[in-house]
Amino acid sequence: MTYQTAQHAPASAALPPAAAPARKPRLALMGEFSAGKSTLTNLLVGQQPLPTRVTATRLPPVWISHGAEGACLTGTDGSETPVRLEDLDDVPLETTALIRLTLPAEALELCDLIDMPGISDPNMPAGVWQNLLPEVDSVIWCTHATQAWRQSEAAAWEEISARLDAPSTLLITHFDKLKTPRDRDRVLRRVQKETGDGFNAVFPLSLSQALAAGEDMEAWKTSGADGFIEYLVDLLLNWSQPDRPRPLAQSAAAAQALQPEQQLRADVLDIGGIRDSGPQPDPQLQVAAAGASGGPRVMPRRVSAPSRRSQRPETPSDGD
Repeated sequence: MTYQTAQHAPASAALPPAAAPARKPRLALMGEFSAGKSTLTNLLVGQQPLPTRVTATRLPPVWISHGAEGACLTGTDGSETPVRLEDLDDVPLETTALIRLTLPAEALELCDLIDMPGISDPNMPAGVWQNLLPEVDSVIWCTHATQAWRQSEAAAWEEISARLDAPSTLLITHFDKLKTPRDRDRVLRRVQKETGDGFNAVFPLSLSQALAAGEDMEAWKTSGADGFIEYLVDLLLNWSQPDRPRPLAQSAAAAQALQPEQQLRADVLDIGGIRDSGPQPDPQLQVAAAGASGGPRVMPRRVSAPSRRSQRPETPSDGD
């Protein structure tokens, strides 16, 4: 049942509250063209779901859910047409509302991801992504570090954020392009000041470094991805709680991401392999989290090795 049809469904067709199935949260990956959205998708699902030449082209929204690998096109008339991944570069934008993609990725057991087109792409009508906003619960917004939080982004976010019920997250991507600690600190402080309380957390990171890290734990930490992944898992694990607290925003360590001389405290989190054993979370983070929420909260368990993490692609895609 789509959002539109659900609005007009008869009351007798609705399930009793106790029997209503819990729906996984839907996270939209948004930002301007080439801000890193598709590369972020690759990082979260642990593989490159779309061919490189496809991610370099302009596509309608790509809705990614858990399941056996497959894809289909949802037409503007509501039709569903199976399609091969290698044929997605020929998708007719004029008649395609979205691409539905299913993958057996562990992260997708916790949420659905919707990779949106760039908001300011002159070749992409805004209605292509605006029509899908009613289906979105929360947004992970990507802004390019070298031109972070442009006026066009701020204007679009003011409209989009008013439609969302859950807290959203801002990623300052390509952070490795800023070569000095002074430049990094300046950009981070400016973005935090200009966005105010518009986002629940702000994370600077290099997606290309995270993808290239492989099993190198230090490279993974240096990329800034570990703090973001820890935060995201915490958010998703607490999602179904009626009074879920707002997750703890970035720690001081996250603000120092991508500076090799700084040692980050957080261990890498395995999205799909959370287990009972392993080192305990940093006590300071636990205290801060409890204070922010006003009570106890579920903290994601850390893992000491990335052996159960989904295989990350060796190289990022050429376009996103």
